[in-house]
Amino acid sequence: MHPGQVKERLAARYHDAYDAAIAEHERRTGAARAQSNLGEHWFRDGHWEGAAHLADMDLDGLSAEVVYCEVSAFRYLYRMSDGAVDATRAFNDTLADYAAADPSRLIVSYQIPLHDIDDAIAEVQRIAAFGGRSLQIPVFPVELGLPDYHDERYTPLWSAVQETGLPLCFHIGLNAAFDDLATRDPTPQRALCVPLIAMSSGEAMGIWILGGVLERFPALRLVFVEPGLGWVAWWLDAIDDLVLRQGYDAPAIRERPSDYFRRQMHLTFMEEPRSVQQLRDHIGVDNILWASDYPHPPTTWPNSLASLDRQLAGIPEADRRKIVCDNAARVWGL
Repeated sequence: MHPGQVKERLAARYHDAYDAAIAEHERRTGAARAQSNLGEHWFRDGHWEGAAHLADMDLDGLSAEVVYCEVSAFRYLYRMSDGAVDATRAFNDTLADYAAADPSRLIVSYQIPLHDIDDAIAEVQRIAAFGGRSLQIPVFPVELGLPDYHDERYTPLWSAVQETGLPLCFHIGLNAAFDDLATRDPTPQRALCVPLIAMSSGEAMGIWILGGVLERFPALRLVFVEPGLGWVAWWLDAIDDLVLRQGYDAPAIRERPSDYFRRQMHLTFMEEPRSVQQLRDHIGVDNILWASDYPHPPTTWPNSLASLDRQLAGIPEADRRKIVCDNAARVWGL
């Protein structure tokens, strides 16, 4: 969506603060966007309009999608000098408008800024009350000047989210830790950085597991969007080995790290046939979700079914159903 759609929902007294936050956001991200490898899919009407998105889903043979906004509310709304709470509601109401074309097929991920925990809880509860099914928060709160997610300040929020039963989603994207590497990346569209940003999800996963958040909140469900699969199989082995064999202290947990992962975490992939064929049982077939990444350049649209047939060839039908639909239906209550 365009940030102007949010501004239209805001009282006029907040417009100057909103414009200033947008300008700062664009100043920080403009260079990265200028170097993005967009491709023709980016410019389809479905990028901007829910009804057009549904038409493209029909072309691709998809019955429902969980979708994520290109602009992250939590990346700029907190910069507002006044009206950030109202702007958050306006942002999420704009997402709801996108999904209104058919909310049973378009499941938007509503965004929860975290600078004020009471406001965050109120927004989570408001979203649950009007029927929202998916929540999104930053992968790395430290980029926003906030503590990591094992900090006690978040305890009331995790409790509130757990009560709603809604999943918390982490869509990979910008990672400030790679700002320096981005300037040294020898490729014009940062091909060196992109896979490393996905793999840096291991930091976030470790915070949730080793920091004891999932121990304290065993009904939370987390979805990491676009990290891929193969490296996670190694990571689970490595983190278990550190704790179980090498004797690294993990005082906040009582089970194997991989137990928390398999009980409460999920991963999406797009094109990764070797990993899904050879590693799905080790990762956990109940933890794997296929994604089309429409309308971004890596998307499998409009050939998703052919892509799945190729990637999942020979995989038992029960496992295939979990990966392409049943796991998502369970996580998001579809």
